Amino acid sequence: MVKWRKYKRTIGQLIILILCFIPCASFTSAVEPEHQTHARMITGADWVKALNVPTPQDIKRMKIPYEIKGVYMTGWSAGGEKFNSIVDLLEHSDLNAVVIDVKEDKGDITYRSDIPLVHEIHSDHTRYISDIDRVLETLHEKNIYTIARVVCFKDPYMAGAKQEWSMQKKEGGVWKDRKGVMWVDPYRKEQWDYNLSVAIEAAKKGFDEIQLDYVRFPENGKKVDAEVAFYQAGTKSKAENIRDFIRYVKQNLSPYPVFLTADVFGLVPSVNDDMGIGQKWELITPEVDYIAPMMYPSHYAKHTYGIAIPDAHPYEIIKGGIADAQKKDKALQAQGIKTAIIRPWFQDFTASYLPKGEWIPYTAKEVLAQVKAAEELGVTQFMLWDPKNNFSKEAWLQ
Repeated sequence: MVKWRKYKRTIGQLIILILCFIPCASFTSAVEPEHQTHARMITGADWVKALNVPTPQDIKRMKIPYEIKGVYMTGWSAGGEKFNSIVDLLEHSDLNAVVIDVKEDKGDITYRSDIPLVHEIHSDHTRYISDIDRVLETLHEKNIYTIARVVCFKDPYMAGAKQEWSMQKKEGGVWKDRKGVMWVDPYRKEQWDYNLSVAIEAAKKGFDEIQLDYVRFPENGKKVDAEVAFYQAGTKSKAENIRDFIRYVKQNLSPYPVFLTADVFGLVPSVNDDMGIGQKWELITPEVDYIAPMMYPSHYAKHTYGIAIPDAHPYEIIKGGIADAQKKDKALQAQGIKTAIIRPWFQDFTASYLPKGEWIPYTAKEVLAQVKAAEELGVTQFMLWDPKNNFSKEAWLQ
């Protein structure tokens, strides 16, 4: 049975709608001038105006907080056969949200876009999702909260199409990471505006939230710094640049009824520096509504939190990471600084790519262990990551 709380946002909207259209024939308008000598029949519209009640159009576009228990959906899944099975899982469980790629890791826009720069470089050439408006309509009809994932600075498509915006080697030419992937330069304002345009288009289409991923510089920061000549890098630090980009997106999304999330490395809450990638918890959390540390146990180094094989201890890893995040938040709040709601990413995949003996199969047991660890610390929102979108249904379907 689907839980009642999944529908509380819709119930609240319906109550407001009912208030808007209560028959008012027997009442004299509270907004009539005092010198009026005769009463008139007032309408629902009068009460909407007098009581400052939102119209149905206002309600449709309200920013309504939602307690998220979500899953990740690639463009292929959103536009393909897996869409219905994922929606069915959400309809019959406590899960209630989807994070959908609108701009993914290769730099592809996953739907037909109206953004001029997208047309110029043809970054929507694949169009995994043939009808994104219909996808959103279906999800909202089923009261599923929708989050648009925008991969920011890992954008090999743009880096190839506009090589002057890519990260440049000090000796000349386009820089590539150890996997041969080109990145755009996070200091380039042009790339800020491009990512913002994707976020705004997603907001206009009706997504409830925008999620910024790869909102960082490449890892192995010291090595990268030795090889790359960043564009106007001397003006601010990496961490300040990332903060300013997120702030820029936030400010320009203010006309739209969407929340903003930033994904960060799982260790960001536990370290004091920016790890060489420009992600510093203290600078990012005041700028967003939600902050999403990617706390996949398989991604932690051996002996993190004193645990020899982190992947084999999901409960302990999540407990340690969230406790560190809450400690940082408490210090910021003591200074009067606003902090975002913590909504972590949890692992729902088996990290069999790790060396033998450093990973275990992930099943419903390991997924629920992460959820339990977070809940014990008061963190009740989360998102599940599996790049193949094969989620552990046994954890949710009773």
